[in-house]
Amino acid sequence: MTEDVVAWVLLAVVAAYACAGGTDYGAGFWDLLAGGTERGKRPRWLIDHAMAPVWETNNVWLIFILVIMWTGFPVLFQTVFTAMWLPLALAAVGLVLRGAGFALRKPTQRLAGRRVYGAAFAVSSLLTPFFLGAAVGGLATGRVAPGTKASADAWSNGTSVIAGLLTVAATAFLGAVFLTADARRFDAADLVGYFRLRAWCSLGALAVLAVVGLAVTGDDARYVHDRLTGGIGLTLVLLAVVGALATAGLLYRTATGWARITAVGSVALVVVAWGLAQRPYLIPTSLTVSEAAGATTTLRWLLLVTAIAVVLVGPPLVLLYRLDTAGALQPLAEADLRRTAAGREPENT
Repeated sequence: MTEDVVAWVLLAVVAAYACAGGTDYGAGFWDLLAGGTERGKRPRWLIDHAMAPVWETNNVWLIFILVIMWTGFPVLFQTVFTAMWLPLALAAVGLVLRGAGFALRKPTQRLAGRRVYGAAFAVSSLLTPFFLGAAVGGLATGRVAPGTKASADAWSNGTSVIAGLLTVAATAFLGAVFLTADARRFDAADLVGYFRLRAWCSLGALAVLAVVGLAVTGDDARYVHDRLTGGIGLTLVLLAVVGALATAGLLYRTATGWARITAVGSVALVVVAWGLAQRPYLIPTSLTVSEAAGATTTLRWLLLVTAIAVVLVGPPLVLLYRLDTAGALQPLAEADLRRTAAGREPENT
């Protein structure tokens, strides 16, 4: 049915944002933990250069998610943004502060100003994915249903906290893997080992949180728990584990190109497994896909617009990511600008 196709599209876009946006959040997480001005100078230099070409582009996926929700599933949109307005508002504030901090910290001349903007970027990179994950976890518990009023219990329960921490750990894992590859691309041998170690540590944190999450969701989110521990949900989770372990091994061999692929694959598989575990519900166990769907005509137009977007926007995005990972989008350094100015012919007066 049309609504099922739109639901699959929504799940695919959520997975894309989790991987693309998650990588950027992870870079900000490691920026936060990089240390003081001198100690963190090298890691932050790499983070700035690695993120600069694509950090704004990754928010396209978030916009796409919102458009599909309010157009294709208006009941879902109303329910989520009514019951979860506070964590989502905090996440939105974090997005704004994060973007402003990253954009302004580099051109700011005063050291105090750079520290303020850098702190805004780094702290928001931790809080934004946490609140987004907490909202998703709250939905899985069944505490939210159409007509539910906003309450702290909807997003501050055990499953929400674990989901938020898992989201932060997953972004840290992705960020460290991609930064390891970027360090190799920039011939920064010292940073290859630096971020590789952090990728392994974040993978260990993910494993611990996953075990804790199994215990918590067994009581607090039984519907999703049962479908993640059996059937196709379990199969996808096991494939994600294999992908994560393969990533750790590839990083050890410094095969960073393949490590990026397996890391993205493992995170995407977990997102898809979670989405499948909720079927046939969008909000377990109170709102099914068919109940949340908008008018059939609207859904058909939404699918048409999605197809057009894939054709028009998809190839440029793929090209952008390809050029970025190949190192073809690096900004001009000050030395480059000076050489350009020195070689420019004087204008006639």
